[in-house]
Amino acid sequence: MEKKDIEELRDRVGCSAVLERQGFAVDRKESTRRAVKYRRDDDIIIVIHDDKGWFDARSDAKGDVFDLAGYLHDIGFADALVVVGGLVSFQPAAPAWIKPARCQPLASIADRWVHRKRPWRGSATWTYLQQCRALPWQVISAAIEIDLLREGPCGSMWAKHVDETGTVIGWEERGPDWRGFSKGGAKTLFRFGIVEALRICVTEAAIDALSLAAIEQTRTDTLYVSTGGGWSPTTAQALQTLASGEGAWLVAATDNNAQGEVFADRLRQMADRAGCDFSRLRPQSEDWNEELKERREKGELPHARPTHQG
Repeated sequence: MEKKDIEELRDRVGCSAVLERQGFAVDRKESTRRAVKYRRDDDIIIVIHDDKGWFDARSDAKGDVFDLAGYLHDIGFADALVVVGGLVSFQPAAPAWIKPARCQPLASIADRWVHRKRPWRGSATWTYLQQCRALPWQVISAAIEIDLLREGPCGSMWAKHVDETGTVIGWEERGPDWRGFSKGGAKTLFRFGIVEALRICVTEAAIDALSLAAIEQTRTDTLYVSTGGGWSPTTAQALQTLASGEGAWLVAATDNNAQGEVFADRLRQMADRAGCDFSRLRPQSEDWNEELKERREKGELPHARPTHQG
């Protein structure tokens, strides 16, 4: 994960989210606006710096949200990144003295999705995906045809995550200057390819899933999925369901870095529990989109060559 991505994650997830998910609750009588006391049995953590810092009232432990995740789970930084990444869409309860902002209520996930246009040839999102991300028009068109993509603000892309019924419950947001997930949405899986496929390639981002599909010429035996960079309970359940299918083959196509190896190990353990085949597929570059760009520059992708439709 790049430094700017880590900083963005630190900005989006507060210490309160980590604590609440781990069973801590605010001690309202002993908290102030500047120092919020969280308790879990005999454990006491004080959150400071507007939810960006913390310290253990009974030891010398302190730090930021990643330090907190590592401290509570007894894990290293790479694993802490995964824990914090899984809390992007989690909204902790606000202390009683914080008044909710007076603003228009946010429309439902389904309404916000349906009111966004699908990308079209030459649109801002299409241009971003084809020119900035080097995706072939064939892959972009195929994703649009099955209603996986929407035009986001400022030339960004929305990539749909669905539940077990196929209902949209959130989306990944990627653009020239932005990376995030839908506010109020939940992560499951972005799915591109054959729904009933036995080979399931798991990536960390929708653009990586589409990039790998482009590299592999969209194999007809494969479902390309993305976790959206997190590992929420709903994501884990969706992957478990896929891995439990008869004849399933789980492929860890995660990034070629420390976080990618953490995800791959989790997938390996999941495959072991499900009794399905497993393999690790690494990009030569850090991720599949970088790999796609390099291969296109070398002319190694037949359908990336200019055509009358490109």
